[in-house]
Amino acid sequence: MNNDVLVVHGPMHAQRPLVLDSPHSGFQMPSDFRAKLSEVVCEADLRDGEDCHIDELYRPAASLGIPLLAAQFPRTWLDPNRHAGDIDLALMDGGHWPDAHVPSGKARIGKALIWRTLDDGRPIYARPLSVAEVRQRIARYHQPYHAMLQTLLDNAQAAFGVVYHLNCHSMNAVSGVMGEGGAGVARADMVLGDRDGTTCDPAFTEFVRATLASFGYDVKINDPFKGVELVRAYSNPARGRHSLQLEVNKRLYMDGSNGAKHAGFATLQAHLMQLIDALGRRYAPTPRHA
Repeated sequence: MNNDVLVVHGPMHAQRPLVLDSPHSGFQMPSDFRAKLSEVVCEADLRDGEDCHIDELYRPAASLGIPLLAAQFPRTWLDPNRHAGDIDLALMDGGHWPDAHVPSGKARIGKALIWRTLDDGRPIYARPLSVAEVRQRIARYHQPYHAMLQTLLDNAQAAFGVVYHLNCHSMNAVSGVMGEGGAGVARADMVLGDRDGTTCDPAFTEFVRATLASFGYDVKINDPFKGVELVRAYSNPARGRHSLQLEVNKRLYMDGSNGAKHAGFATLQAHLMQLIDALGRRYAPTPRHA
């Protein structure tokens, strides 16, 4: 499946009990985004929050029968890794949101459902947004992405009785002004987020950590990224639904000055596919329909 909102690489029905998603790798700019921008922001700046090349890094998993869901729209337009009610009231016309308000705390750094600022603190919009505008984005972008992820997870669990979900991201080498943990903080090679052990079996987190560490990577857990909505919403370890966020440091595979991939991309991709293959072998129960 492929449209201007999302694409699914690989099968709709996983051949292993694994599902991947990349909510922040899209960069197809909605046509009306430019008209709303502040005078200090250009279109290139809107790729500030992008997990550049992350969908490409994981795409070979599709050939192993593992679905990879990827958003096609930019994160700065709407962040699928937020609850639909995670509205930044400072961005709303009149500071009002009439629907359910479910703040995550991300509004304090300008990164709720719809970003208010770039990572360096510059305001994205020239004016507040209306309720109608935000509702339209939720219906057009947020709801389809979440519905597709739930379908992929449901399909895998129906086949295998269990599903393991990797929520795939990248992070800047050093945090910005509006970054988690404050500005100027150097990041590890990898950060795993399981919301303090609540979104998956701790053994799953440890297996991923140990596998990545065996390749020589410095791996942290829940520091500074614990995982947000996409690992929270669909996880239920007691019922066989395990979700883990995996953040990869951009310096491992791309040039920070121009966003181009460097020679490390192939090495990192090979390691990630070794991880996926190891997960597939470790967590591969007999399909229920076999």
